[in-house]
Amino acid sequence: MRLSDLQLKMVINMSDGKHLGVIVDAEVNSEGTINYFVVVPKHFFKRFFKNEPELNITYKEIVKIGEDVILVNV
Repeated sequence: MRLSDLQLKMVINMSDGKHLGVIVDAEVNSEGTINYFVVVPKHFFKRFFKNEPELNITYKEIVKIGEDVILVNV
């Protein structure tokens, strides 16, 4: 699966059902493994007014990758 495929999916927290945002980037180490995914709120106005920082999601925090959503346990 490509990063561009993951960027189309919504990231949902399983503990409270909150929509965390979408994946915009990935941090990759020198060996080529992914350290974490960078998630930001999807809506511009939500980011602009609430000033929510980006969220880093490690691969261990991902529970399931579906067709439309990525379920995480943060």
